[in-house]
Amino acid sequence: MKRILLFILPILILVAMGFTFSGIMQVRFTEERLMDDLKRKAKTVDESLEVSARYILANNDLRSADRLVEIFQKRERLQGCAIYDKDGRIIAITERFADWMQNDKPYIRDILVTKRPRGALEKFREYSVYSYVLPVLDDEGNLLGLVEVLYDTSYLFTTLTELWRRISITLIALITLIALIAFLIQRQIFILPVRRLTQWFTHFQRGDTDKLRPFEEKGEFGRLVSEIEQIALGLRVARKVVTEEAHVRLEKQELWTENKLKDLVRAKLGENAFFVVSNREPYMHVIDEATGIVKCIRPASGVVTAIHPILRACGGTWIAHGGGNVDRKFVNSRDKLGVPPEDNRYILKRTWLTKEEEGGYYYGFANEGLWPLCHVTHTRPMFRETDWQMYKKVNQKFADSVLEELPSKNPFIFIQDYHFTLLPKMIKEKRPDATVALFWHIPWPNPEVFAICPYQKEILDGMLACDLIGFHVQFHCNNFLDTANRLIECRVDTEKFSVVRGGKETYIRAFPISVDGYFNAGVSKEENRQIELIKKEFDLEGKIVALGVDRIDYTKGLVERVLAVDRFLEKYPEYKKKFVFIQLAAPSRTHIKRYHDLIGEIDELVEKKNWKHSDGEWKPIVYLKKHFSAEEIRPYYALADLCVVSSLHDGMNLVAKEYVASKPDSNGMLILSCFTGAARELTDAVQINPYSIEEFADGIKTAIEMPAEERKRRMEKMRNDIRVNNIYRWAGSIISELTALKKV
Repeated sequence: MKRILLFILPILILVAMGFTFSGIMQVRFTEERLMDDLKRKAKTVDESLEVSARYILANNDLRSADRLVEIFQKRERLQGCAIYDKDGRIIAITERFADWMQNDKPYIRDILVTKRPRGALEKFREYSVYSYVLPVLDDEGNLLGLVEVLYDTSYLFTTLTELWRRISITLIALITLIALIAFLIQRQIFILPVRRLTQWFTHFQRGDTDKLRPFEEKGEFGRLVSEIEQIALGLRVARKVVTEEAHVRLEKQELWTENKLKDLVRAKLGENAFFVVSNREPYMHVIDEATGIVKCIRPASGVVTAIHPILRACGGTWIAHGGGNVDRKFVNSRDKLGVPPEDNRYILKRTWLTKEEEGGYYYGFANEGLWPLCHVTHTRPMFRETDWQMYKKVNQKFADSVLEELPSKNPFIFIQDYHFTLLPKMIKEKRPDATVALFWHIPWPNPEVFAICPYQKEILDGMLACDLIGFHVQFHCNNFLDTANRLIECRVDTEKFSVVRGGKETYIRAFPISVDGYFNAGVSKEENRQIELIKKEFDLEGKIVALGVDRIDYTKGLVERVLAVDRFLEKYPEYKKKFVFIQLAAPSRTHIKRYHDLIGEIDELVEKKNWKHSDGEWKPIVYLKKHFSAEEIRPYYALADLCVVSSLHDGMNLVAKEYVASKPDSNGMLILSCFTGAARELTDAVQINPYSIEEFADGIKTAIEMPAEERKRRMEKMRNDIRVNNIYRWAGSIISELTALKKV
């Protein structure tokens, strides 16, 4: 519409200006003609009265004077007449102009002196009249008196007003006609061809090759369309060739790598589009509060850590909430951008939420309801009806955002986590042909705990619209099957590990998530420089360094970690001034009271324990509370002798795997909570119960004093496990499972 206006508006402005100028000239010409006609008539009438007026004035016949002026009482335009004596006094006047006698008329005195006729517009009451005054002379040329005729001029202005009205109507009709013709012309020569081209591209983008029709455009536009058709044909052929080549390479490769995953996606999915949906976006644009400079950052999130390498490898579209304070400035007209910024590999589509939507859906229902419900940390879940309604609204908003992007045939949609339990059903209702998988990144509770949720049926109904639901460990799969079996009407197939509800079968599988096995093949020069700076800043030279990397969350066991460090130094004082624990802590969900209180509790506890054990410049705990990017964390992983993961309950915990993967020399040790999903795989870590502070403290000592050969053996085994069972294998397993399900 904007382009149409830009095309038509200049034409309309020029036409309007030309027509208006022409109208002004026509009105002026008409006005001058009417006035000339009026003056001529007034002069003629006045001259015709001269003889009668001369007789009346010469004989002072007042009765004849009254009869003469009354003749004009019934005239329509010639409205009045006045007869003056030689001294300028009115001796007779038409009755309707009786008030005319009260007006001071300087022009009468001038005419008495000059003896010349005079005509002009004069004001009478609320309107104007045309006055023509004729001197009456005797045969010797002596002045006997004056005769004045008064014409009504309202008809003149009425005529001009009517003329302006006709000109305006004609102008409006002309502008409307020109605008309509211009619109039809532009529509025919531009809009319709572009619309056909857009539809053609839409079908091509969505894979509707059977709906692609050849163009019959001519001229320059026709040549453009022809070139586009050739490019599109080349792309279709190239995609087919790439898919066939991918099948061949896939059979030859054994270890899962980025290229192998890429080949799998091409071989299994072909031209079918791959979509990921999550609340957290992989890249967000924010303004640095200290410098005021816009930065593009990777947010602290296990989901981002896991999913980003997959889409980087195989491409696709990632749909997420645009949470950065300047995110809107970096998207195109469809709210999309290419990421990573420096090397575009996939598309990020940002979905916008209001503060009310984010407060109810994310902070409210998701993180004050479902999060504590699923984590056994003795934090009471809060379920509010207003939060639930907002949760449903946002799920529908994401469903609409996803449905806008789906191709016409068999898209694959990979939904992440507890934020979108209703999304699968919303998508399936509109696109039953879509293959939908949901991966649940947090633990799934037992049926007794999940029954606390007042919206249990709606949540399970939404999730069971999926073709596949994945969990980190088999234990969580078992809990989900028990929950479905207990709380809703369905059939659980324990042999196939599936749930059948309403004729729809959903498969439940365990897929232990991982990280890139080549997370850090070596320490670069820049990282070595960063390590030296960190050592110097915190006086770490010659000291045993333990590291924690977490969001500030009550499930991560940060309080227990500080207490364990305190107890370790109490029991084993020989490590004082030789041991430093560094905690990298990213604040999150600070709008929720439990998180806000936790930040204050940890701050106070760290300060208290540092004061208790500090000796000179040494303090046992370095607490760095801010967001750290993946690049900023790597030097800390490299210099740390120990990594402490003490989650009270965790679906997997990728920090544990990142630390192991980042130690190419296998020089380090992992202290791992037995309540994490990672503990099922990384059995060579020093496993602890974070609730047992004594056991935790002893675990730190065990990790420190472990013989170098034993430590290296354990680390190499864990590194090999992660290398084999890396993030690409995880994604490949899910995609293989999904494509297998479609063939069943």
